Parts: sequence; structure tokens; C-alpha cells
Amino acid sequence: MIWQDFVFLAGSTFSIVVLAPTLRNSMARVPLGTSVPSCLIGLLYGVTFLTMDMTFSAVGSLLTGVLWALIASVRSPRGREAAAALFPGRFRSDADASRAASPGAD
Repeated sequence: MIWQDFVFLAGSTFSIVVLAPTLRNSMARVPLGTSVPSCLIGLLYGVTFLTMDMTFSAVGSLLTGVLWALIASVRSPRGREAAAALFPGRFRSDADASRAASPGAD
């Protein structure tokens, strides 16, 4: 075990703590051009760390990649529509949200 493993783990943990509110915020919009590359980089770093026997760094990077994948699927402008179709009671689409904001518009 090398000390650099814990440094990379600390960086990944910080990223997860900072990104978690984005996943919980129903009004958040993250473009796919941001979230997909970040997801792929996190996953690639995770696999790379595994090949270097840096297990803690690998787990942190893989979790960061998974978090970015969740953000891409739920918090992208198109992801909200897909989430609303998959989980109708849990996620509202933009059209539903605008109707709820102005009840006399129907």
C-alpha cells in the first residue's frame, strides 16, 4: 500500500461529496457534454488504478464515474424525460413541471 493511493482516494471522495447535491437537486441540469466525458474518465481512471494495484484509488474513481453516469442519466436535459417515463411517480418531466407551475394553463 502506498500513500498516493490515499491521496487519490481523498480526491475522489471530495468529488463525490461535491457532486452528490447535483444528483439530489431536481432542478439541476448538467449537459451530456460535461457528464458523459467525466463518467468515462472516472471509469477509465478506476480501471487504470486497478491495474496498478491501487485498490482504494480504483474504488474512489469508479464510484465517481458511476455518480457521473447517474447525473448523466437523471440530470441531463433529456435524462429528466427518460427518468419520468421510467419512474412516473418519482420524476416529473419539464412539461409536467410547467403545468404544475401554472394550473390555469390547461
